[in-house]
Amino acid sequence: MKDLYSILGVSRHASEADIKKAYRKLAKELHPDRHKGDDKVAERFKEVSAAYSILGDKEKRQRYDRGEIDEQGNERAPFAGAHAGGRSYEFHGFHPGAGGAEFTDAEDLFADLFGFTRTRSRRPRVRRGHDVSYRLRIGFADALRGATRRVTLSNGRTLDVRIPAGVRDGQQIRLAGQGEPGILGGPAGDALVTIEVEPHPYFTRKGDDLHLDLPITVDEAVLGAKVSIPTVDGTVALTIPKNASSGKRLRLKGKGVRRGKQAGDLYITLRIVLPDKPDPDLEAAIRDWAATHSYRVRDKLKL
Repeated sequence: MKDLYSILGVSRHASEADIKKAYRKLAKELHPDRHKGDDKVAERFKEVSAAYSILGDKEKRQRYDRGEIDEQGNERAPFAGAHAGGRSYEFHGFHPGAGGAEFTDAEDLFADLFGFTRTRSRRPRVRRGHDVSYRLRIGFADALRGATRRVTLSNGRTLDVRIPAGVRDGQQIRLAGQGEPGILGGPAGDALVTIEVEPHPYFTRKGDDLHLDLPITVDEAVLGAKVSIPTVDGTVALTIPKNASSGKRLRLKGKGVRRGKQAGDLYITLRIVLPDKPDPDLEAAIRDWAATHSYRVRDKLKL
């Protein structure tokens, strides 16, 4: 079995940051999604992931460096063999009827060799496997409507993860039993998938409510109009009232984020947008109108 440090291409004195950096670089280069059908690359990806599962864990790394666990994370025997009084003791566990003694650790060995009285017995304990963390980036619409995405685990396996509708940025999805294997038959840990939701260019989310700045034209603001806007449930018609100022806010109840039977609202803020290029006809019309219909809008402004 290769040394775990050589698998990641780092020295035994590498910092945690260097180990993490090396792993991320290799994982990106060797990811199965980039080398579909290449068994050698897939095997190398598994090897790198397995190495990082130990070296990336502070406690496991220390135990590996001390020789307490091997490259696969399995417990090593306390000693390869011990000699005292011309006798040699090998550790192969307990064999009923063989006339031997069961040595579970170094304390048991020295108690037998030198006549010490054992005050307690240390035996390997059944332990649950460690949880493994992953990050999954999804689109804004997928977070609102729900989706299914495939995740490649550190052992090379792939799983289809169901993302529930209304999931929030930073929310974790727990995949029971998909973490590291347990010790001595203990249950496996879980895979914890943290969701990262990509921002949307127009919509923003606050709790279960959605917010949208809606551009409207001058004539729509003055005369009113019906316009189509997108929502989680599809396109709907929105009525813009006559004489609508820029900044006016409208609400569509129940058109926000839907989670189960509950749904937030969609808030639309109107923004009057002028033509991209100056329009002489519009300028003339406004000039004529302003000459006889001027009105005051800043009288309330005070420092």
